Amino acid sequence: MIRALLGLLTACLAGAAAAGAPDCPLARQPYSVRSPLLDILIDPRAKAAIDAAAPDLVSGFTRNFGGGDLPRSFAAILSLEAILNGRPDAAELSRKIDAALTPIMITPAAMKARCARYDQVPPKLPATIKRPAILVFEKINGFRDDPSVNAARVALREIGKRRGWSMIFSDKGAVMNRRDLSRFDAVVWNNVSGDALTTPQRAAFRSWMERGGGFAGIHGSGGDPVWFWDWYADTLVGARFIGHPMDPQFQTAKVVVADPARGITSGLSAQWSMSEEWYSFAKSPRLSGAHVLATLDEASYSPVGPGKRDLRMGDHPIAWSKCIGNGRSFYTAIGHRPESYSEPNSVKLLEQGIAWAAGLGSSRCGNEHEVKSN
Repeated sequence: MIRALLGLLTACLAGAAAAGAPDCPLARQPYSVRSPLLDILIDPRAKAAIDAAAPDLVSGFTRNFGGGDLPRSFAAILSLEAILNGRPDAAELSRKIDAALTPIMITPAAMKARCARYDQVPPKLPATIKRPAILVFEKINGFRDDPSVNAARVALREIGKRRGWSMIFSDKGAVMNRRDLSRFDAVVWNNVSGDALTTPQRAAFRSWMERGGGFAGIHGSGGDPVWFWDWYADTLVGARFIGHPMDPQFQTAKVVVADPARGITSGLSAQWSMSEEWYSFAKSPRLSGAHVLATLDEASYSPVGPGKRDLRMGDHPIAWSKCIGNGRSFYTAIGHRPESYSEPNSVKLLEQGIAWAAGLGSSRCGNEHEVKSN
């Protein structure tokens, strides 16, 4: 009897998925100051509640971007809580806004609108993919910087050609399924911003990683101001972005190799200078078990953010690797300026980081620990 009931439940769930039941992660989450701002703005009832509770909050924020409607990209990677952060009346306004938003029921129409930016149909991949094979993932629901994405794509194609790797590019989240992922040695997230995967896609990607997959994240893939997938930010990447300088945004700074004995850093200059948009993080990725590959010399540039916020970290990692179960994760925060994809040390770091993530390095991961490859 129990087995029959479980079978019926499984069939019902499969039928619901096939019928297009919302399966994006926040589909049914009640509105609050922690919701993606975009989810609130696309529901007229939630937008009206905010306008009544704090009339100039969103419009005032919009004007900081030059007027007009709030850019959808930024709205997907921000929350009202983030906008209120630092204001003296933040706590009071948060309570007021939450009181206005909480009674709003999440209707089927609201769930459908929330999930519209996700996709469900896997892309058609080549019938044969020669190994080693790298999937370059480019679904961007948040901030998209075309020059960064395009320059990275050119560099990745060149790396693939040089190494003899198959490089497959996709902007479909539905490629994150067990069957398709099994055809690749690593997935490169090319400046991906914004929540991009449905709940089943998240589960498939996480399982693939923990069972021995490889992840290589480039710059913007670790640079959203607000995250809606804790495992991705805290475990896979291992550090949460808090900001970058804005006056000026791009500065020349000194990158210092932290561990020259590693395969990923082999052949790199002990230190080099380059101009970039330098990220700072809330905590060092070392605290999440990461092996730091390169750091920033904070004395070589001005780590001051908007509103004169002090972005110094002291120990300031800028590229690192870590084990995720049996899987391999590599991240480099370098990669906003197109010129970064032709800087020799930066390109070599990226290339060797991807190679390690693909299981082609001198070490591998097992049960969260890195050991030498056989």
